[in-house]
Amino acid sequence: MSDYTATIEQLVDKYQTGSIEVGLGQQQADLNLEKWGENKLKGKKHKGFLVKFLAQLKDYMVIILILAAIVSFVIALIEGEGEFIDSIIIIAIVILNGVLGVQQESRAEKALDALQDMSAPTAKVLRDGIVIEIPSAEVVPGDIVALEAGDFIPADGRIIESASLQCEESALTGESVPVDKDPKADIIEDAPLGDRINMVFSGCSVTYGRGRVLVTATGMNTEMGKIAGLLGSDMSEMTPLQHKLNQMGKYLGILALVICAVIFGVGLLRGMAPMEIFMTSVSLAVAAIPEGLTMVVTVVLALGVQRMVKKNAIIRRLPAVETLGSASVICSDKTGTLTQNRMTIQYIWPAGKNIAEMSDNLPPVALHVVRLGALCNDGRVTETSEGEKHIGDPTETAIVAAALKNGLHKDEMDAQYKRVAELPFDSARKLMTTVHDVNGKLLSVTKGGFDVLLPLCTSGDQSRAAEVNLAMGKN
Repeated sequence: MSDYTATIEQLVDKYQTGSIEVGLGQQQADLNLEKWGENKLKGKKHKGFLVKFLAQLKDYMVIILILAAIVSFVIALIEGEGEFIDSIIIIAIVILNGVLGVQQESRAEKALDALQDMSAPTAKVLRDGIVIEIPSAEVVPGDIVALEAGDFIPADGRIIESASLQCEESALTGESVPVDKDPKADIIEDAPLGDRINMVFSGCSVTYGRGRVLVTATGMNTEMGKIAGLLGSDMSEMTPLQHKLNQMGKYLGILALVICAVIFGVGLLRGMAPMEIFMTSVSLAVAAIPEGLTMVVTVVLALGVQRMVKKNAIIRRLPAVETLGSASVICSDKTGTLTQNRMTIQYIWPAGKNIAEMSDNLPPVALHVVRLGALCNDGRVTETSEGEKHIGDPTETAIVAAALKNGLHKDEMDAQYKRVAELPFDSARKLMTTVHDVNGKLLSVTKGGFDVLLPLCTSGDQSRAAEVNLAMGKN
């Protein structure tokens, strides 16, 4: 039975929690930590430069080139002519090919490191009846974790209780819209990840509401850990180009040996000195090897990689460029891959006025709409050295970001127009209402779905509003 289909009582017994009101005891937490390990993603240890470089030399063509360089060097040394230019050129080609390959591989090794950085640094857990804050690495299966809006989820867990809890799970499912969580939902055994609405997942965040969860998986056992495991595993396959080059390398290697043997045999039959005919046959065999082929292929692929870098696409392995060039259809998830999972306001329509395009100098009537939207809002946007940090529902933070762009800080507005009552957004009502104290008078602000909100309006040009909504929807 899966954690999302089992009862809370079964999970409490499975992970030795004891009681959801008290949480794990410290002694049991230590035992669980020893049993399940730290709540960390285990990255594959990065190979050193030398190991990566040697791995680039395992292709047949490269091996033949190295042998050709050695033979060429030995011939020049024995003949005493001192012409080592061929050997030097061949070795230079091999080294350049290896360095370019290592460079591309190193550029892509940050993927797993980025996943490891997604985990929350601390977590609020219930231990011995007291809520304490601990490093997320010390969270163990069986812990009761408290979550609220803005928190990163430290581990996978089954929801025990929820108050309008919504989580942003685009990192796992690709869906940009926050997911409404329901601890009482009846989930079927083979439900896909996105349908397990009674669970929360490591690496995601809480955009709205609050809740408590019973941790069921940590570290590499989480859904995010499974992705990290796939990234860390070595499942690379040879590209069609590599198959062709390896096949050619085998044929050329066999051909070179046959040429060497035939010419050596013919020379002996004609009475030539063994050493002389051996050097001649080896020289002809080396000449049959296209030393420049690997160089040409490497340079062409490197040029392709550089063009893709300019388009913000990083290729992990150099030969993959050729495979990608053969693709006619590329299927890709949108959210977080092609887009940033961040909404922005583009246009504002103040009732009865012209549509205003978003800028940092909005007309007063448009700015008033943004101000009301930011008041009836639980999103947060803060400015950091790395840019804006959005906490909360993407739609709500888009409004707060628009207000911030025009000099309206939500914290200052909340202090000036204190919220005295509210009706949180829920999937049934599809509206959010807040009541504010404005100079001793009460101001009620409601925002929500257009189809629900419009019938509630008692004044204004509703038909015009419907036209504008439809036009914006089409755009």
